[in-house]
Amino acid sequence: MHERRAQQQMEMTFSGEEAAPADLIAETEVLYREVAVELTTALQGIRLGKTDEVKTAVQAVKDLRTALQMVMDERTRVEKLRKNVAGVVRDYAIDFDAARDEIGRRLARLREAGGG
Repeated sequence: MHERRAQQQMEMTFSGEEAAPADLIAETEVLYREVAVELTTALQGIRLGKTDEVKTAVQAVKDLRTALQMVMDERTRVEKLRKNVAGVVRDYAIDFDAARDEIGRRLARLREAGGG
């Protein structure tokens, strides 16, 4: 199972095309669940006295940390992209309609004041 997971990680990391953030999050969550199952299986083996499962458990914990970090990084990236698309700057959304209306009002006042 470690070989398949390593292959998935390589495909996600080194593919020629950049995956959409939402797709990468979904893939990472699948990977996270798979490693969690591995860890649970290894822990059950340890409880039954199978000491050879210790190495598997340690590796599964490392893989879980890596997968969790990938998910968190991608979610942060997706949130940043959403804010950029929505016009959010420094946690404030820019209301372009209100800005356009204000510009129009100010131009109208300038025309009235200037006689034009």
